[in-house]
Amino acid sequence: MHESLDKIERYVISKVKEIRESKKITQEDLSLSIGKNIGFISQIEAPSKKAKYNIVHLNLIAKALNCSPKDFLPEKPL
Repeated sequence: MHESLDKIERYVISKVKEIRESKKITQEDLSLSIGKNIGFISQIEAPSKKAKYNIVHLNLIAKALNCSPKDFLPEKPL
């Protein structure tokens, strides 16, 4: 992930990816299911990009992945 991202942002992006992959959902399918363009998730997951999720994105992604937004956060502050 892009080095300018904060540790918490990198953690959240990794957790979303981990849960998405465990449910065998593609980046494209997740992007479309939350009403974003096809490349939205891939832009965020790309190591060279500075893109990140906001709280609205995380809520929509949690709905799409049938989980809680808190599943994307660490138990303790980083």
